[in-house]
Amino acid sequence: MGYVLPETAAVFDSPAEIRLGVATLAQGDRVEILKRTAHWAQVRMADGRSGWLEAEALLNGATYNRGRQLWLNIQKEQPQATGHPAGAANLRAEPSREAPQIGQLAANQRVEIFDRRLVDRTPQPEAPAAEPVRDVWYLVRAGRQSGWVLGRLISLDVPAAISGYVQSFNMVAWLVLDTVQDGDRHVPQYLVADRIGTQEFDFNHIRVFTWWSKRQEYVTAYVESNLEGHFPIRVRQIDGVPYFRLRLVDENGAKFQKVYRLNDTIVRPVGTVEGWESDAMPSRQVHAAYRRRR
Repeated sequence: MGYVLPETAAVFDSPAEIRLGVATLAQGDRVEILKRTAHWAQVRMADGRSGWLEAEALLNGATYNRGRQLWLNIQKEQPQATGHPAGAANLRAEPSREAPQIGQLAANQRVEIFDRRLVDRTPQPEAPAAEPVRDVWYLVRAGRQSGWVLGRLISLDVPAAISGYVQSFNMVAWLVLDTVQDGDRHVPQYLVADRIGTQEFDFNHIRVFTWWSKRQEYVTAYVESNLEGHFPIRVRQIDGVPYFRLRLVDENGAKFQKVYRLNDTIVRPVGTVEGWESDAMPSRQVHAAYRRRR
């Protein structure tokens, strides 16, 4: 079996130079592969008809399933940001230029960003010895496909309501904490993460924007710096109260989560939880690294 890779793929009656189009398949359509040549594959489509399409437009079953598993793995996660590629961009099974291609993004296609990795690029054999070059990769979802894409190909689409608050900050994530009533509309209040002066961490600075209805503008309700943060940031509501938790690393390299609560327009740290995987609420004990900083 094979699966269509590009957004659309034409099926022809023959691989000959003079050929007639017989069908158009969509990304993810499954076909039975009957025969292969160096550049073409003869396939049987779901309706029983057969034809030829370019071999590079097909994924094998194992590669397709890797992409499908990535898509399934992030269904319960919260997007950290949204964006789009300026041109067509390849999705990879892993954050590496050498990883199998498992999908393809069209120019300006909307993507949701779930994770970020900073990865050493594989050096070229003939290149002189030098400092490793590193690539930023995003794990994204676009419709029914997911995969890793080079970060430099993606432009972030900051919500218009808070785009004026970017200023000198490098905003890399934004999540809605809750919404507040303002007349006949519901206005979102945001947790925003920034990355300032470093590539090592996904973010090192956060801000919370709450809505001031009297002036019809956002105000900064909370700021915290000097974080060693990693995606994903998680937001949830408990009894109608918004909580968010950050994945952080302390000065000794230990992983922990710091949990915060938004009461009306006041943000309070609740405490910390050891490790990154627990969903438990923290005890009153604050992680030692942050106790010292405070």
